[in-house]
Amino acid sequence: MSTRTELPTTPVGIAACCSPLTGGALDPDSAQQLARLFKALGDPTRVRLISLIAAAQDAEACICDLTDPVGLSQPTVSHHMKLLAEAGLVTREQRGKWAYYRLAENTFNTLRQALNLDR
Repeated sequence: MSTRTELPTTPVGIAACCSPLTGGALDPDSAQQLARLFKALGDPTRVRLISLIAAAQDAEACICDLTDPVGLSQPTVSHHMKLLAEAGLVTREQRGKWAYYRLAENTFNTLRQALNLDR
């Protein structure tokens, strides 16, 4: 039995404009949502975990495949993945005793829009 946990991935205020960081002042809620995403990515281990998932076959990785590459214990990696999931950067699907993760594409699209500084 598999259960997929989908978290909200597109903060409404952030996606409202082409480039929130340069397109005008962010409202407080949008700024808080965007800061939450950047905070989750503010740890090198979490950035590495994101890159491992993106590089995995079918852009999906089991928690069991993420521990060795980052050199941390399974509970520590699970903690990092929980923070990434809470931020809406990854989705989690439970398959038996293992959790599988995918990138939340909508959230990464939101980050791309926020960082589009050419406008």
